[in-house]
Amino acid sequence: MTETGQNLSGKHGDPGGRGRTTISDSVVEKIVGMAARDVSGVHAMGSGISRAFGAARERVPGAAKSVSRGVNVEVGEKQTAVDLEIVVDYGVSITEVAGSVRESVISAVEWMTGLEVVEVNVTVSDVKLPDEEDEEPEEQPRLR
Repeated sequence: MTETGQNLSGKHGDPGGRGRTTISDSVVEKIVGMAARDVSGVHAMGSGISRAFGAARERVPGAAKSVSRGVNVEVGEKQTAVDLEIVVDYGVSITEVAGSVRESVISAVEWMTGLEVVEVNVTVSDVKLPDEEDEEPEEQPRLR
């Protein structure tokens, strides 16, 4: 977890001196996951195994889809480092997609948290071919 303070001018002095804001690792992971998924050419997040386990978990009634699948962060007081794993669509430039993911993640995390992003390591674990079926099966109806 991290602590960040904001310098806001007010009539009672520096509000940052009156408390602290703590940002959980899981919050940063969600921000990273959403920012990476928004990049064109990113088909999915995580490795095949983590996507399969995640798909099984998501079929449990009431379970939410994990936006932080494939994301790992280290959060300090003022900085964070990000590791993420993606699957790209076939036919895209992997280096351009990875660069766009880095830009999107850095922009979102720094803007939303005030943390400095010191590195974003992107691992491309797979390429989604046009004729491949997704590993995550479509949702089956609970009643037949």
